[in-house]
Amino acid sequence: MAVSKHNRKKRQSYISVSSQIISSISQSSLESLLEFPKKKHISTSKLRPILKNPRFWIFLIFVLSFLCMLKIWFTFDPITPLKQNPLFTSEEKAFLSTGLSSSQLKIMENEKTDDKIEFWKQPEGMRYRPCLDFSVKYREETLKIMKDRTKYLMVVVAGGMNQQRNQIVDAVVIARILGAALVVPVLQVNVIWGDESEFSDIFDLDHFKNVLENDVRIVSSLPSTHLMTRHMGEKTTPLHVSPEWIRSRYLKRLRRDGVLLLRGLDSRLSKDLPSELQKLRCKVAFHALRFAPHVRKLGNKLTERMRSKGPYLALHLRMEKDVWVRTGCLPGLSREYDAMINNERKSRPKLLTSRNNMTYHDRKLAGLCPLNALEVTRLLKALGAPQSTRIYWAGGIPLGGKEALRPLTREFPHFYNKEDLALPEELEPFAKKASLMAAIDHIVSENSDVFMASHGGNMGHAIQGQRAYAGHKKTITPNKRQMLLYFMNSSLPEAEFNDIIMDLHRDSLGQPELRTSKVGRDVTKYPVPECMCNNSMTHSSF
Repeated sequence: MAVSKHNRKKRQSYISVSSQIISSISQSSLESLLEFPKKKHISTSKLRPILKNPRFWIFLIFVLSFLCMLKIWFTFDPITPLKQNPLFTSEEKAFLSTGLSSSQLKIMENEKTDDKIEFWKQPEGMRYRPCLDFSVKYREETLKIMKDRTKYLMVVVAGGMNQQRNQIVDAVVIARILGAALVVPVLQVNVIWGDESEFSDIFDLDHFKNVLENDVRIVSSLPSTHLMTRHMGEKTTPLHVSPEWIRSRYLKRLRRDGVLLLRGLDSRLSKDLPSELQKLRCKVAFHALRFAPHVRKLGNKLTERMRSKGPYLALHLRMEKDVWVRTGCLPGLSREYDAMINNERKSRPKLLTSRNNMTYHDRKLAGLCPLNALEVTRLLKALGAPQSTRIYWAGGIPLGGKEALRPLTREFPHFYNKEDLALPEELEPFAKKASLMAAIDHIVSENSDVFMASHGGNMGHAIQGQRAYAGHKKTITPNKRQMLLYFMNSSLPEAEFNDIIMDLHRDSLGQPELRTSKVGRDVTKYPVPECMCNNSMTHSSF
């Protein structure tokens, strides 16, 4: 009997299998029974030529390599030193920077979050803010000064960058006192570092002129009508002279000759000036003397790298050979180093800038000596600095190299300077230019969460003033005169030592301090009250 085509398609066959057998077969076994051998053969045959193709393997290797590179990129630590510091071997630097040792891992696990640690807490600023409000009389005098084309002041400033900076501040004030135009200051070539940088290499000249346009007329050079044909320089100016002394000494000569040349202005102008001249000092130091764009760019970049993992401490260490010689102090590294400093001082007695009738022990107890690395370490620990503290180290290479720094780096392994943080090509334009290198240190230190100098000096004072003017950011001023007696007491328990040191520094952490509380203080170091006022006083800009 014939069967229709339609019926043939619908006919199905069945196999009878007992339920016990079905339950004993696993799902995977059952699926394997239902697979078609032909299809499996076809799938394998398609893959075989792909696997044999060398292009496939090359492509696979490329993809895996790309994924590895992505992983490395996303785990890159921008703070990891990009160039090894010459003070450390590659092995030591790897240990100090990567944090892979068991002790450092333990530190990272046990420490609190950095921003919650008491050490990073900022002092009470009492709501003091910049306040430079000049009187009507001052502004009227400005109009006369700007119209004058007969008097010009030329100055030659010497020393390191911060020393030159202080002299430029006073040069502007002296120009204002004399009612003269100021020719852009000449930076004397430093005989020690051989730095031939000019004003515009370090500072932003256009900004300098613009900020001071309502105070002093700044010109780039003398006009042809005032070119000097004979020497008109002042050989010596006494220390701490008053505005009255300057007018009586120089004004008549300036009106006669049209040009006055001054050299060596360091500490020549009195620190106690009339209020508006003090405000002018602040205006020059905190607003007009801005670093050149290329210097600010690198300084801010290094700041970002330091802060990429939280707050950081900037430490200005004064442990270079010339510092020990000039201060009449000893580094205490070994008998050999102490003998070296003593012999250098005897052969060049004029280098000694401190009191020459005091012994080293007396200088030390009087607080006249720089802190060494061990003393800095003990001070920071007593003040609550965690072992995970990231430290930016500003300053020259210390006498004794890495060994001199060993107490610090052993206790605080996250220890960097500009050579560690910057790429070689980033530092190359600043090579052999000590003033520009100092400017970079200045920027990173000024921007830090906490700053401390191991020994005064122009840079430490300048940064202290700028941080006060910026809202009294935490600045530790070591109370060397009182604390060193406790440093020498080896029988004092550590907990008791820490309590004493903390108590000695409660009022030395950058809180507002009146300049007028002590005669002779520099307003650029203590800007309250002449240059800063609190919320109960008038706020104004210039």
